[in-house]
Amino acid sequence: MPSRTRYKVLGICVLLASVTYLDRICISITAPHMMNELGLSRVQMGYVFSAFTIAYAIFEIPTGHWADKIGTRRVLARIVSWWSIFTMVTAAAFNYPSLLAVRFLFGAGEAGAWPNVARTFSRWFPLSERSTAQGIFFMGAHSAGALTPGLVTFLLGYLHWRSLFLLFGAIGFIWVAVWWRWFRDEPSEHSQVNTAELELIQRGRVPQASHDLSWERWKQLLSNPTVVALCAMYFTQSYGFMFYITWLPTYLRTERGFSDAFLFSVAAGLPQIFSVAADLFGGITADRMSRRYGVRLGRALVGGGSLFLAGLLLIAGVYAPNNYVAALLIGLGGGMSAFLLGAAWSTCQDIGGPHTGVVSAAMNTSGQIGAFICPILFGYFPNWTTPMYLTGTLYCLGALCWAKIDPTRLVWKEH
Repeated sequence: MPSRTRYKVLGICVLLASVTYLDRICISITAPHMMNELGLSRVQMGYVFSAFTIAYAIFEIPTGHWADKIGTRRVLARIVSWWSIFTMVTAAAFNYPSLLAVRFLFGAGEAGAWPNVARTFSRWFPLSERSTAQGIFFMGAHSAGALTPGLVTFLLGYLHWRSLFLLFGAIGFIWVAVWWRWFRDEPSEHSQVNTAELELIQRGRVPQASHDLSWERWKQLLSNPTVVALCAMYFTQSYGFMFYITWLPTYLRTERGFSDAFLFSVAAGLPQIFSVAADLFGGITADRMSRRYGVRLGRALVGGGSLFLAGLLLIAGVYAPNNYVAALLIGLGGGMSAFLLGAAWSTCQDIGGPHTGVVSAAMNTSGQIGAFICPILFGYFPNWTTPMYLTGTLYCLGALCWAKIDPTRLVWKEH
């Protein structure tokens, strides 16, 4: 019988996802306190949110390429150490420029985390399990995201917002210690992997190849129809998701009148709560649909269908006159936008082969550009309705991109 060491790898990556979202979403809940103490306007806070994402986008592809060259064990250890330090340094911010700089450096350090995980899964999981593994990974992220609003709201009753960043930043160092001691880049290097599991993992896997990418190969990447469509699709997905983890709490308080702490925490956490189930079942559904209808059609039906529904639900939520119905519909829209994550990231593994880090980083870079634009754009609009309708429309346009995505063709063919 094959050993199950790959599931332990999945487990430690799920913990990584949880810590990531704990640190990311904390600032959206503490934002009103930070704005009051530091004298920030809504537009300035939008730039603070986006400082993280633009740095993340700039360093995403270099860090993904770095992981392809030296392995994810060392790169992820550096990433988590860096972002944990700057989560703690956020507590020292004393004005707008200092907070902007800290969040930029935070994003620069965290860049490449998701491509590194995709790269890890491409080496540790067989093709038939990749969408499910990615779905479970994102389930861990969104589980933390669902719990964070309530946790932070509770802790703010006892701790200053600065103390929260010190506390949450310290958690990452525990993860690094476990990861560095136990994980290995290749299953063949791990003492707990038996021969049967190694054969299962390597069945159908693209062989390791040179990690040096010439300019000709970079041009192939940037012009590949599937990569271009993936990037355009993920731009819309990340643009919308950034609204959920930055401005949604403020929208619920100011526009929808959620003043009760408990109801506010539940409403703000709904997109993450629904995303937990969407991540798991989206990944499982993508693998099952791929086995039944083929990889291309199976992934496209899950990815395109879920993103189209996400757009319709968000628009319906803005239109709904009842505050509770609105919060429910908006939350469901956030959940449906996460249903495609297993299909999207496993597609990067399929077409990237030994260069999975670079391909998934390219897709995520496009997503971070969308995530950078979203908070700033919301800050400039005089109302909430227009930018939220725009977000829903972008989701629907992103769904159309799946018609061009073909997971069956490698970006580069090794000779």
